[in-house]
Amino acid sequence: MSTDTWNRLSGQQIVTETGYMGAKYWDGTIKALISAGNHAYAPELLEESISNLSDHIEQVCTLISEKNLQKVILVGHSYGGLVITGVAHQMPHRIQHLVYLDSAIPEPGQSLIEILNMVYCSEDYEAALPEPNPPYVEKLQYDPRRIEKINKIYIRCTNSEFIDVTRLSKEKVEDEKGEWTYFELPSSHVPMADLPEDFYKLLLKVAKL
Repeated sequence: MSTDTWNRLSGQQIVTETGYMGAKYWDGTIKALISAGNHAYAPELLEESISNLSDHIEQVCTLISEKNLQKVILVGHSYGGLVITGVAHQMPHRIQHLVYLDSAIPEPGQSLIEILNMVYCSEDYEAALPEPNPPYVEKLQYDPRRIEKINKIYIRCTNSEFIDVTRLSKEKVEDEKGEWTYFELPSSHVPMADLPEDFYKLLLKVAKL
């Protein structure tokens, strides 16, 4: 996320050398979760132009293994929905909840690009995702049976710029009633910027499910 987008939504004036937030946009969330007595981590994924989806999945798996984390609540924002699905496939015994935050919910063999192509015409597509970088074109291969016993939560942001994409996610959740817990937030695609306190409270509620 660009600092310009973050500053516009949050009312802050953060400046970075790159002009992008990186994992910093999770700083407030991490602080709130730790203050409530939780362990919380926001790994910065490898640069999208020189890495792929498998690299990002491996990064998160490595963090979980190195920290010896158990009963993990994985939160995947936007593209991160593919990452947490891949992580859960690799280590389902470590994961307690999968939280999809205004994200795509991938089917086996789908890439983010393919999901976006289901929604956007070519003119809108460039605005939604200017660069088809490797993480977005790699197809996610996973077995749904390996993650079927993990609690799944979907948080939809009703003022999101990607409301048409998350409509597909909502339809999937509705089709699989009984397998999902569903929440909505009246925020942009980035609730930690424009509705932070409500977002933190919702994550803490999810942690008690």
